[in-house]
Amino acid sequence: MQHILIADDNRDITDILSTYSKMEGFEPLVAADGEEAINLFNKYNPEVVLLDVMMPKEDGYEVCRRIRSKSNVPVILITARGEDFDKIMGLDIGADDYIVKPFSPREVMARVRAVLRRMTLTEKESTSDNVIRFSNLEINLDEYTLHIGGKKIALTKKEIETMWTLASNPNKVFTRDNLLDSLWGFDYYGDSRTVDSHIKRLRAKIDKVEHPGWSIKTIWGVGYKFDLLDN
Repeated sequence: MQHILIADDNRDITDILSTYSKMEGFEPLVAADGEEAINLFNKYNPEVVLLDVMMPKEDGYEVCRRIRSKSNVPVILITARGEDFDKIMGLDIGADDYIVKPFSPREVMARVRAVLRRMTLTEKESTSDNVIRFSNLEINLDEYTLHIGGKKIALTKKEIETMWTLASNPNKVFTRDNLLDSLWGFDYYGDSRTVDSHIKRLRAKIDKVEHPGWSIKTIWGVGYKFDLLDN
């Protein structure tokens, strides 16, 4: 049976999410603090993780960072804080989705199904054409690595998926809604600012190394594309 890790110091929340998880066919693992969450993750290697941000001992951001250092398992952050900065921080450290309390448990399960579908699609893609190379760029979706001119660029999981999506379709323009659907899924309740902030952070990282043969180009009023440049 697939395991789902539910980490929250509110017993009412873990109880209801456990109940709905069982209805979805999961075996819930419940943690009341960040340290317990890490211990359960290391012991059971769950298929998906639900993390409250404000937890004792280790907060959800730190738990997510530690999970991302060793695994690409889907992580959904759950918190009462809904400011854009908090959402961006969560996505930047590698979370796959972000839910703000109060929430519907059915919505949480829909998000779980969505991230698992995207993970399955990514795994299917990576078994065939798992490496993209353009000029001095190399993206390896099996290893979730990106190199420019032989230099490894430290990117989050979502940033690598963004580069993969754009570079897989050179010179194709993606609208912001296209990218939201492709990278966060149809069940993601976000807006175009999420894409703009994400692309801005991605550019800041990749532009530290010269890449004269290609760029991520903004198509004003539309979206973005992976632009192959004439040398």
